[in-house]
Amino acid sequence: MASILVGPARPAPAPGYGMAGPRTVPVDTLTRLGLTVAVLFLFSLSGGMLWLVGYNYDGLQGSALSKIHPSTYLFVLVFVWRSCTFGNPVGYAVYVTNKRPATMLMAVISTVLLFVVILRQRPGMAGMIDTFVAPALLVLLLSEDDEKTFARLQLVIHVVMTVNALLALFELGTKHLVFPYRFDGAVFVNDLRSTALQGHPLSNATVTSIYVLALLSGARSLSTSVRLALVGLQFCALVAFGGRSGMVLTVVLGGAYMLLSGLAQLRTGRVNLLGAALVIMLAALLPLAIALAGYYGFFDALLERFVSDSGSANARVEMFDLFRHLELRDLIVGPDVDLLDSMRRISGLEQGIENPVLRMTLYQGAFFTLLIFFGFALFMHEVARRCHTGIWLPMLGWLLLLNTSESIASKTTLMTKFVVIALALYRPVKGRSDSFLEPLPGRRG
Repeated sequence: MASILVGPARPAPAPGYGMAGPRTVPVDTLTRLGLTVAVLFLFSLSGGMLWLVGYNYDGLQGSALSKIHPSTYLFVLVFVWRSCTFGNPVGYAVYVTNKRPATMLMAVISTVLLFVVILRQRPGMAGMIDTFVAPALLVLLLSEDDEKTFARLQLVIHVVMTVNALLALFELGTKHLVFPYRFDGAVFVNDLRSTALQGHPLSNATVTSIYVLALLSGARSLSTSVRLALVGLQFCALVAFGGRSGMVLTVVLGGAYMLLSGLAQLRTGRVNLLGAALVIMLAALLPLAIALAGYYGFFDALLERFVSDSGSANARVEMFDLFRHLELRDLIVGPDVDLLDSMRRISGLEQGIENPVLRMTLYQGAFFTLLIFFGFALFMHEVARRCHTGIWLPMLGWLLLLNTSESIASKTTLMTKFVVIALALYRPVKGRSDSFLEPLPGRRG
């Protein structure tokens, strides 16, 4: 009788679903721990460090499984675990896709193109996974906006980057590389630039530059004095890494941001007295710091890097000449890899093609490049939308630095690191502003 009055019985919704669609399931402790450890591995395990434990990440020899960074494996495992704890793996995939559609699109595009690379037997299989799939998985996992997870990630970033900078300065002072960059175990003995925890000096310079810009316009959970101290430390580390593009870009963008931010705050008539006092004190001590740095030879490494570029500037000119030797069909679908490698060596480009768009077009073809950069553009836009105002500063720096090396056209973890820095350091904190000169609560300057 009751069934007649209320209608036929309906089956209970599957776990992870509600009457209005998928329901949220609180992030469990193991997922938080897995994400934290994965990000710790991402920022602290370089190829040189992995070589010491028998993991040949940066070379060509050895197992194909060792060409993928350990952090990527952890991201995959955490994603699988989280989809299971959600109650319905398919439901979890639909749930995160609805929250981050552009990210899922890039994951699908990069996965499809991964199989294309394998079928065509072209280089870059591990690159597609580490460079594009890993950051997409991370953004999907972070789409649930778990505050405890983001708090842990912020701590990991600040601690590891501080240790990274201190290690770089130690290597610069002692002329001894603790974890040198290796290729199939071989160390480049002529390159004494610091490698610290990030591995290659240019990777270090890129991550450090982005981190400095993020400290200037983001990282609201830190006090003004701590942010200023970290900016000074990280900029000193930039000299040790020898990345000219990173140093110039950090000075130009960072200096312009601080100047405009300071002028805008002064026009309001409200100034943080502590921040203003710190700026005045640093300005007074700056000449002394410059004199001491010059006395101890700190600028020698900087000047040497700008004078001697190991042919890097010439390589950026020669790489355009490769296109003259290719037919239209080769440009669309990609030329023969052996022929391209031969042409590259003849042109004196043994160190690589230092532009991601040109490099990927030459090796994979224009159609392949168009697809992957279409997904990349939508992905970057979606990441920026999830951050507070100020993200434009490191985003601009990131996009400019990308074009100074092969970067995302080869195997790299740089994009995953940028995503972590952007999403973790640009989460809004109530009562705190981007500017160093923001007034203290309840007080006027």
